[in-house]
Order: sequence, then C-alpha cells, then structure tokens
Amino acid sequence: MLKRRTMLGGALAAPAFLAGTGGAIAQSGPIRIATAGPMTGQYAAFGGQMRAGAEQAVADINAAGGVLGRQLALEVGDDACDPRQAVSVANQLSSRRVALVAGHFCSGSSIPASKVYAEEGVLQISPASTNPRFTDEGGWNTFRVCGRDDQQGQVAGRYMAQNMRGQRIAILHDNSAYGRGLAEETKKALNGAGVTEALFSAYTPGERDYSAIVSRLQQANVQVVYVGGYHTESGLILRQAKERGLNITLIGGDALVTNEFWQITGAAGEGTLMTFSSDPRKRPTAASVVQAFRARNIDPEGYVLYTYAAIQIWAAAATRNNGVDPRRIAALLKSGGPWQTVLGDIGFDGKGDVTVPDYVFYVWRNGSYAEI
Repeated sequence: MLKRRTMLGGALAAPAFLAGTGGAIAQSGPIRIATAGPMTGQYAAFGGQMRAGAEQAVADINAAGGVLGRQLALEVGDDACDPRQAVSVANQLSSRRVALVAGHFCSGSSIPASKVYAEEGVLQISPASTNPRFTDEGGWNTFRVCGRDDQQGQVAGRYMAQNMRGQRIAILHDNSAYGRGLAEETKKALNGAGVTEALFSAYTPGERDYSAIVSRLQQANVQVVYVGGYHTESGLILRQAKERGLNITLIGGDALVTNEFWQITGAAGEGTLMTFSSDPRKRPTAASVVQAFRARNIDPEGYVLYTYAAIQIWAAAATRNNGVDPRRIAALLKSGGPWQTVLGDIGFDGKGDVTVPDYVFYVWRNGSYAEI
C-alpha cells in the first residue's frame, strides 16, 4: 500500500470534498474531477495552461447539462513538477474520490502519481507527460492524449541528421524523466541515421548562470544544441550563449510551447526550432472552443486544448458507459474509440497511448511560434 501523506501547502485550490469517504465515487451531487500540474514554480506557465483548459471544459460540459445529469466540480492540484509533491497531491485527490485526474504535466510527476491513482481507483489522462515509462509501466488507469518521447525523439533526430549533417551537434538534458528521456531518444535516432553528436551532457535545472555549459559548447565548437528539458533553462542557455557570441541553433521538444520562452530569450530566440503536435488551435474541431478562449483573452496555446480534450474524452466515455466507474471507463476508452475531441478523433491502444501521434516542427519568429 502507498501510505497517504499530508498535503503540501497550497497544493489544492478547491474546497475539501467530504462525500464518498467509503472509497467509492459519490452517486449524487456533483462529480469531482481534477487537473494537477505545476500551478506554482518555474514551470507554472504550463500549469496555467492546464488549469485554463480544465476550467473551460468543465464550464462547457456543465452548460450543456453536465455528465449523466450531474454537474462537474473541479479540483486543482499543484505538484510544482516535484515527484514527492505529486504523490502527496495524488493521495489528496484520491481521498476526495475524484473520478478523473487530467494530469500531471511533468513525466517525473505523472509516473509516481499514477501508482497512487491505480491503487486508489482513479482514472488518469495526462495531457502532456511524454516519457514512455508512463504507459509502458502504467496500470489499468494510465492514458495520455499527447505522443511519446520515443516518437518525438525520432522526429527530432532524423530532422537533424537530414538537415544539419556536417554541423557539430550537442545534446543537453536536465536529468528529469522527461528531459533525459527525450534527449536519449533523440540521440538514438540521430546516431541511427549515422550522425554522432559532439557533446552529450546534463545541466542542473533551476540555476540562473549557465556559463559553464556555454563554455563547454564553445570549446566543442558546437553549432546546433538540442535540449531535452524545459523552456526556462533552454531559454537561459540560449540567451547566455548568444551573449557570448556563439552562433548556435537551439532545438527543443514540446516543453518550449509557451510564450514565456520568448520572454526569457528575447531576440536570441529567433530561429529556435521545436517539436510539437500540429497546432491544435487551427483544427476545425477546435474552432468554437478557441473562439471562447479568445473571447476571454486567453491564447489556448500549448497544452490548454490537450487538457480540455482529456476531460472531454472522459465525459463522453462516462456518458456512453452510463456511469463513472473508473475501471469500466478505462476499458471503454481502449475499446470504444475513436473519441471526438477538440484535437480531432483520438483512439487509444492497449497501453493508453494515442494511436495516431503527429509530431511536426515549429520555428520561433518575432516572438511567436508557427509550424514549418
């Protein structure tokens, strides 16, 4: 058994749920669901994306009559992308008998939290956790509406091999489940295409001065830097490298899909490349929802619509199932698709991974990013 831990301060923004303490989801009153991610800390931009998506999904579903005639009530868990805090959040949300957790964001949080949810009977659909271990080692309850790092890394590695052959490439990572995993998968694809990197190294996340790693890039005469990590450190490394006169191209993964990246880099971010799924904001299936967000002055970038879709899929499955039993819904998600969402039709394989990932490249120009 995974023992319950005391909640870290400020980790839940919603009031305590008192019903259903016998271990089953309450059969009357509102249905409790949750989103959980980095609502505070250096990756809070992504927590804000998730919260915005979850709040809009709940508002839209409730306006349409709720699920099985019952309104949804949203809990918000803050794990700050810290694995230990994620376990604490998972225990708290489980004690509130939530039917679904649309989360977490960081793979390093989703993986340990999933063990709690599996034991406590909670369905988990991550909008953003891409490390293969999340579903490869997951239980009956683990799903994601995004792709995997082994898929994303193949796209990045092959792109560099085809388009940057002859240039000296460095691969950096932050040692997190997400960052190191993505870097290793990218390295594997690059090496498989016959290209060997000039440098493969880790950096320490959360620092402000990356002059040591910049010096290593300079000494290795690197021209292309692939970073498996988040936008905060990637942006700082790039800016500090450009300030030292290094003419490098930065390439990253889906953790760069926030306008906060440009706030860190300024003009140094021009030409940065990154992998992410094709822009969900431009899909016809998202048009009305995107309009609703923009009417509230919210740009549904990054993982906003992915969080919306996670809740949307669960609501559709609960309706088809005529009940919110998590295990029955989990079985239905794998057998009853594809599910219509703002992202388009989504189906799941036996592990809980999407059946059709669609990673593409984006480029940063003049303070915003767009598909190449």
